Amino acid sequence: MSLTNYSFGISSFGVPVLGGGMPPLTNSVGKFIFVDATYGVDGNDGSSWDTAVKTIAQAYSMTTTNHDDVILLSTNAVHTLTAMLDCSKSRVHFVGDPYGRAYGQRARIYMGVTTASTDVFLMKNTGVGNTFNGIKFWDANTLATFHLGCVGEGGEYGTYRNCEFYASVNLDSDTFAEVVLNGDSAQFYNCTFGSLADVVVGDKIRPAVRMANGVVGTGLVSRDVLFDGCKFWKKAGGTTTSFIKIAASADLERGMEIKNCSFIASILGSVPATAITSATLTNGYVMLSGDTIAYNCTKVGTATGILNGTPARVATATIGIQAT
Repeated sequence: MSLTNYSFGISSFGVPVLGGGMPPLTNSVGKFIFVDATYGVDGNDGSSWDTAVKTIAQAYSMTTTNHDDVILLSTNAVHTLTAMLDCSKSRVHFVGDPYGRAYGQRARIYMGVTTASTDVFLMKNTGVGNTFNGIKFWDANTLATFHLGCVGEGGEYGTYRNCEFYASVNLDSDTFAEVVLNGDSAQFYNCTFGSLADVVVGDKIRPAVRMANGVVGTGLVSRDVLFDGCKFWKKAGGTTTSFIKIAASADLERGMEIKNCSFIASILGSVPATAITSATLTNGYVMLSGDTIAYNCTKVGTATGILNGTPARVATATIGIQAT
């Protein structure tokens, strides 16, 4: 079989092979659905770039749960949503920019202002084993009454690699966040959350990641969460703001590991008192590992909120944790 060269850094011996450190997408069950936001037509079959569909919503409607179908997004394109993308199917995979960027991905999923009360997030994931690779989730929806975040992650084993989560709206909120997390075993690798440019208005929490039971779906709670090699950005309007907020004592079960991550507060804003704001945890713990660091923050977290007070070095941001 001869090699086929597609646009956007994709080549194929029958199935796409990606660059940027992503593994080859080989699968004997699933199908590949191509989405070209510029030249696609939703009446097409989506089986190649020449017959690509135009919208993610159309591509998602063509997937089958548990078949490991893959949605390939055109890069250097804005894929606009006019309603929340509700990912309730399982084992569906979204692939955008294949070059391993931690932020500024050229495949962008965007939501502007909408009016429906059902547009709670730009995207909500409640399926099992869904993955998202090389995508910038970009939220500009000012529907403040109902809109709670850019991405609502309430699935099981949802995995995000090389994704950026950015919302330029609701900067004066204590409850809005780039990611609202109720996922079981959610995993984030080389992702970026928040912004160093948009200042949080006033002395508000306005976290990049918010963990609160049942917000994404009834009965959902975060457990066994992993952030590996991620960046958390903030331009603080006051000291009470945080990068991660765990709202109540039971909002995290079992554990969350934050490995080789950085919490960076802009020197042009205020100095957050804590990078992670948490109630006293009763059902789980937060573990900081590897080269996790905090810049321009007083502490990584409070003793009662991080690891239930042990080890104390986390609370005082010493060994392995740098606060400047």
